[in-house]
Amino acid sequence: MKITKIEAKNYRLLEDFSIDIEEELSLVIGKNNCGKTSLLSILDKFLNSTGITFNDFNLDFIENLKRIIKAEEETINDPMGISLAIFIKYDEEDDLSNVSELLMDLDPTKNIIKLLFEYNISPNQIMKLKSDYNDFEISEAGKEAPKNIEYYLKNNYSSYFKQSTKSVDFNDSKIFIDIERSQIALKKVINYKFIKANRDVSNKEPNKTLSSLSAKIYEKMDMDKELESISNEFIDTLSRTDDTLDGVYDSLFKKTLDKVKKFGGIKPNESNIKITSTLQHKELLAGNTTVLYMHGQNELPEHYNGLGYMNLISMILEIEILINEFKRNKSERIADINLLFIEEPEAHTHPQMQYIFINNIKKLLNEGIKKEGEGVKKIQYIISTHSSHIVSESDFDDIKYLKRNENSVVSKNLKDLEKEYDRDGKKQNYEFLKQYLTLHRAELFFVDKAIFIEGDTERILLPAIMKKLDFKITENQLLSQNISIVEVGNYSHIFENFIDFIGVKSLIITDIDSAMNTKKLKELKVVNSKQKQKVRVKDENASITTNASLKYFYSTDSLGFFKSKTINELTLRKKNQKGLVGVEAEKKWEVDPDGNLACVYQLEEKNSGGSSYHASSFEDSFFHLNRDFIINNKKNFVSLKNIKLFEEKDQGKYTIDAYDLADRCVEKKPAFAIEVLLNSNEDFSNWLIPEYIERGLLWLKD
Repeated sequence: MKITKIEAKNYRLLEDFSIDIEEELSLVIGKNNCGKTSLLSILDKFLNSTGITFNDFNLDFIENLKRIIKAEEETINDPMGISLAIFIKYDEEDDLSNVSELLMDLDPTKNIIKLLFEYNISPNQIMKLKSDYNDFEISEAGKEAPKNIEYYLKNNYSSYFKQSTKSVDFNDSKIFIDIERSQIALKKVINYKFIKANRDVSNKEPNKTLSSLSAKIYEKMDMDKELESISNEFIDTLSRTDDTLDGVYDSLFKKTLDKVKKFGGIKPNESNIKITSTLQHKELLAGNTTVLYMHGQNELPEHYNGLGYMNLISMILEIEILINEFKRNKSERIADINLLFIEEPEAHTHPQMQYIFINNIKKLLNEGIKKEGEGVKKIQYIISTHSSHIVSESDFDDIKYLKRNENSVVSKNLKDLEKEYDRDGKKQNYEFLKQYLTLHRAELFFVDKAIFIEGDTERILLPAIMKKLDFKITENQLLSQNISIVEVGNYSHIFENFIDFIGVKSLIITDIDSAMNTKKLKELKVVNSKQKQKVRVKDENASITTNASLKYFYSTDSLGFFKSKTINELTLRKKNQKGLVGVEAEKKWEVDPDGNLACVYQLEEKNSGGSSYHASSFEDSFFHLNRDFIINNKKNFVSLKNIKLFEEKDQGKYTIDAYDLADRCVEKKPAFAIEVLLNSNEDFSNWLIPEYIERGLLWLKD
């Protein structure tokens, strides 16, 4: 028996939310404030009955409710409010004794139980609320500072909303079993525990968090035969200690007890008392157990540990406590489903420790809960994180990506990406992407924007280019934004389904890769393959691009198409074709000025001398604009061979153009890029940015 899906409505950011839950681990990822804590919290509110507060309502829901209250003529026919739906799947091997009263259909093929928790206001109560608020508004009229509708709702909402718990028909929620009225023990079905991110670890001197947790482990421990004998020995030892302490107490408290006798009653010794030792094993541990930090042969206080280690140890101890709570006491059976939520385990821990945690937590929790006479029951566990290191060590199929849109959140299964690539006949691309993201670029899940670049030159220089632009920008500076730079060669189109899937705003910086078409090549009788690759865009013979990404995203290889486009005309959004939706729908990138992807490439550009040139790579574009910068620092550009070519002139004009300079002078691109930085002044004002990169970055900035 297992939870397969959780749905939530109108709870904080979870306005209309659905997430699939895996059989063991579900890794919930996303940027800050994308609903991870809201998911933990709504489960606690309903499964542990901790109560809904006014601030739990989704903001859009509150605004809609306020509008309904103020509307003179609006009829509401259905209840409205916060809801949580939990979908439980069972099979014929499961013990159904705890859920038999929840089953809505005995058809073995319909093996889903849908539990629905609601905190709703009924249509009748909405009418009452409207009437009551109308009276309240009249009473506030004329006051110097009248209280508004927000105030009224915040202080009175609980009088109108009512909580209910049901088992509902999978297809029709109007057919249901009232769980509270039927007095069904839901705790026997689902036991929910969690470890929140704000754990009480601290390395301040008085802190004894770990010591107190060690005592709690004993308190919650379910004693098997081996532990029971050890526990009995512990209790016997305390009993013998009690006898010894009784004699000590007689002497220690003698004067005090004699004074008590003097205030006695009518009869002699009527107020005679005795102080004895009554050591209790659980209470003794709670106050007198100390965790020490072993450093070689030395025992040091626990707060000498680093916060990362304390956080890790604290989680392990807390998990041990919760596993024992899942086991319950000897008279209670383990619940059918045991759900554990661990929030942000990465706090204070370095990357290596995060790798160790995620690998070992799987082994620990996959052992399940062992209780004598009941066998082993699995733990389903949810871990929320924004650690790229934890993601990189996790199974791609376990990952749930949460993305925020205004006041709501959507959840996506990363394994659904495979269906999208399969649909397009690009399974190999999916396998590459899966490996690439987990091994190298898991941070893409947590960024706001991404830049996909071709090679080393752009990778080294782009941060400097962004900083150079930021000197001129007062708002939305590039380096203050959460932007990831990803080197992908000329394979950026492989990421297109991923870009669309997670909705990250993306800029692709690529080369125009101009070439002649086959017919023109034959006409010019060009045979040498090296010459084919070096056809220049400025030559009228070049009419196509061979760049795979440009051809893919814009569905053309015509050089004429790319020469004249504005950035808005190059901005794209992937849209469903033929009116279909979901992963089965055919989707295509189409021009949309409000889209989330744009490609930029070399443009025809004038340099400071007024000479126009259309580059075909970053290097010749840079040389065209910054020839004087190279010449002025030629002694420091040791990586450039044939550097004298930069200065060759005939009748006052340079004889070697930028294309040939890039071809004949650049030997090692990373070395050239580093030398640009080494020869830059403080604000990088002694060289110019190629226009295509600048316009792409300014588009991404906003």
